[in-house]
Amino acid sequence: MYAVIKAGGKQHKVKAGDVIEIELVKGADEDSVKFTPILVVDDDGATHFGKDLGRAVVKGKLLGEQKGEKVKVFKYKSKTGYARHQGHRQNYTLVEIQDISLGRPARSKAASKEAASTDEATATPSSEEAGAKTPAS
Repeated sequence: MYAVIKAGGKQHKVKAGDVIEIELVKGADEDSVKFTPILVVDDDGATHFGKDLGRAVVKGKLLGEQKGEKVKVFKYKSKTGYARHQGHRQNYTLVEIQDISLGRPARSKAASKEAASTDEATATPSSEEAGAKTPAS
């Protein structure tokens, strides 16, 4: 089972046990985190998306923070003596994906109609209805 989640403006394809880097999330190590904007879940060949994912949740555990690779910025203009060096390292949070669950599946309209007709067929009449149906003597 895998899921595609959205975290920090990026999409990540994850499965249980994966460790991913996401944009910095404040929290202590070993805190739990839930990813709710889930885009797609594939459950052994059955693909769920859209309204099917209303209750789906991906749970993870924060492992710590680290810095990404350094990005070097160099600005230069010829014949003017202008040159500028700058670097940047983005902070990331490591998250271990623990569980992917679809939640309770929502009842389809056909299933709810069948359940309603079954309830009507098995319902017993109340005492008022039973008294009204008896012939007057």
